[in-house]
Amino acid sequence: MKEKLTIVKVGGAVVEDEAQLSQLLKDFSAIEGKKVLVHGGGRKATKVAEALGIESKMLNGRRITDAEMLSVVTMVYGGLVNKNLVARLQANGVNALGLTGADMDVIRSHKRPIKDGVDFGFVGDVDKANGQMLSRLIEEGVTPVMAPLTHDGQGNILNTNADTIASETAKALAPYYDVTLIFSFEKKGVLRDPDDEDSVISTITRANFIKYKADGTISGGMLPKIENALAAIDAGVSRVVITLATALDGQTGTTICL
Repeated sequence: MKEKLTIVKVGGAVVEDEAQLSQLLKDFSAIEGKKVLVHGGGRKATKVAEALGIESKMLNGRRITDAEMLSVVTMVYGGLVNKNLVARLQANGVNALGLTGADMDVIRSHKRPIKDGVDFGFVGDVDKANGQMLSRLIEEGVTPVMAPLTHDGQGNILNTNADTIASETAKALAPYYDVTLIFSFEKKGVLRDPDDEDSVISTITRANFIKYKADGTISGGMLPKIENALAAIDAGVSRVVITLATALDGQTGTTICL
């Protein structure tokens, strides 16, 4: 029987909220057994970019990353956000190690090609994640803290969606562990009505996701999150839950299943 591993992805809104972040880090630290933390930081990157006079451009929940924005996200994701999380986890008794995809070649990607006239710039689509290397770290008692940055093997850093990082990390570790992937953010789960906090959709399958997408129930940044969740389940991840940052036990929220 495989040992259990919990992967928690924390969104940028939670990273920006001190009370939520503090509680999440305590809850994450209390999770028994092996674990990985994956973080976003888009809101912080937007604020830093604005302070530097750099415009942020988004399309369907994804950031368009030109050369200037690449510098910002590299600084913010790989530095400011990542190392603050690592330091705070150390204070909570977790032997954390901050990683981008370039570190130890754990996640390699290629630059997203121009499609339908849309150029996302220096955005990476993942080719492979190195589950063997990550599992070696984990077996040594290290808790990886993954930033949403990858590399192309040619010396270039690429901005990569944090939900994708979480999904690809989970898929790569599924052969080694019984993996539960938790997408934690500021909502109780996937909502039927964005204005009703209690309208949580308890279960999403690929079939009803297509329906929810078509009728507009699910849109924007939630689309890539669920697409990544479904991809993880397809690849052998045992369980995927989208839930509130204060519900890391995975007992509430939206469960993604086949």
